[in-house]
Amino acid sequence: MADRPPLPPFTRETAAAKVQAAEDAWNSRDPERVSVAYTGDSRWRNRDTFVTGREEIVAFLTAKWERELDYALRKSLWAFTDDRIAVRFQYECRDADGRWWRSYGNENWEFDAHGLMRRREASIDDVAIAEADRRIFGARPESERGVELPLR
Repeated sequence: MADRPPLPPFTRETAAAKVQAAEDAWNSRDPERVSVAYTGDSRWRNRDTFVTGREEIVAFLTAKWERELDYALRKSLWAFTDDRIAVRFQYECRDADGRWWRSYGNENWEFDAHGLMRRREASIDDVAIAEADRRIFGARPESERGVELPLR
């Protein structure tokens, strides 16, 4: 099995790098690319959906990005331990009817010794927004890496 650095035990710098790598992967909207960061038997809770393994992760993300159009995400490190990271995030997307949404959430991640995520638990709330209120446009520019978004 190939390692996926940074590896646990995490420092503030390596945990932040792991968070940025996850943000970059999710902003690609490529389910296959995202799935390789997880163990083959990774377990997820995403809102009220439970997913196990890479195949289910790919199916889940494919369906997600078919309905969440123009998806753009920002993640920030909240806390970490040796093999766990807590993340705050916001993302924006529009639905098929053209309505814009901002979703706020928290994730808890647990990693194996190879740096693969074996567990992900996400709690997410959605708020309807006007298109004029958008603030997340595509992948994070290099100049904004490490910058947190406001809560509102």
